[in-house]
Amino acid sequence: MIGVDAFSGVGGMSLGASMAGVNVKFAVEIDKYAAETFMANHKGVTMFNDDVQNLHKIPLNKTKDTTILFGGPPCQGFSYSNQRTRNKNNTKNWLFKEFVRLTKLWQPDWFVLENVSGILHTEKGFFLEQILDDFNNIGYTLSYKLCNATDFGVPQKRARFFLVGSKHDITFKFPDTTGQQTITVKDAISDLPFLTNGANFDKLEYKTEATSTYARTLRGKSKHSLCNNVTRNSDLVIERYTHIPPGGNWENIPNHLMSNYKDHSRCHDGIYFRLKEDEPSLVIGNYRKNMLIHPTEDRGLSVREAARLQSFPDWFIFKGSVGFQQQQVGNAVPPLLAKAIFSQIYRYQ
Repeated sequence: MIGVDAFSGVGGMSLGASMAGVNVKFAVEIDKYAAETFMANHKGVTMFNDDVQNLHKIPLNKTKDTTILFGGPPCQGFSYSNQRTRNKNNTKNWLFKEFVRLTKLWQPDWFVLENVSGILHTEKGFFLEQILDDFNNIGYTLSYKLCNATDFGVPQKRARFFLVGSKHDITFKFPDTTGQQTITVKDAISDLPFLTNGANFDKLEYKTEATSTYARTLRGKSKHSLCNNVTRNSDLVIERYTHIPPGGNWENIPNHLMSNYKDHSRCHDGIYFRLKEDEPSLVIGNYRKNMLIHPTEDRGLSVREAARLQSFPDWFIFKGSVGFQQQQVGNAVPPLLAKAIFSQIYRYQ
């Protein structure tokens, strides 16, 4: 199966596809640093580092292999955390049209479109109806579902929308979640090294032996926790953290430490949230802005810890400044979630 990743980001979907047996050959990503990270981790893939609107041909030779196009058009405009942009006037909400255009251009056997759950309800389902109509009009049989990452071995409560299309009149059945073990934050990160605020280490020894099958799998053959052991918060933010218990949030912070907020009572539940060791994580989205807190240490999550909670293996390297690295991790599709979708498609071969 030959794959093309549109709107690839750092390649969470590509990694999941590769783990399922897809040979990813080509990727499209406009962001310079995300594309750099992609190329550092996906050897042999040709990267088109430009606006997808400037791509007018998929430069792959014809093959008898099954072909699959996949990707997640930018989803900020459909996010529940961006109420002002969840409307028809936001031009980024229409980038799914470029995915439809590439599908029509390349005519793959399959496509997988991924997005946030908000796409189901934005403008009362207007965008979902548009997407379904567009793909029906170019001859694809469609199936869609909201999938939660925790059901597929990812230690994170992250619901994602998947739309799968078949060019050959196959009605795709989404993978069964029955019997999946819930992976906790402790399972995911407890073997990673102790860090102090401001840490920036390229390589560190693991704190302990792998404490779970999940950690052992993501460590692979690595003898170090490798790179991206980076965490950075201001002294004021660190002081706020000291007041928050596991499962607590901004409401536990004394008012005098929140004086720089115009109205801190309007913060949502995920702001200044300290993760609980015995549960999956909250969504690893813009986790620096949300100030997600380590479950037992008074600091924010490191890039490597966030990557573990997203199911990225320890050999996966994130490029750019710490801010770019954090954004890349948060924007990615969890590879293990993607793997489950692609493995199910592979069964139709």
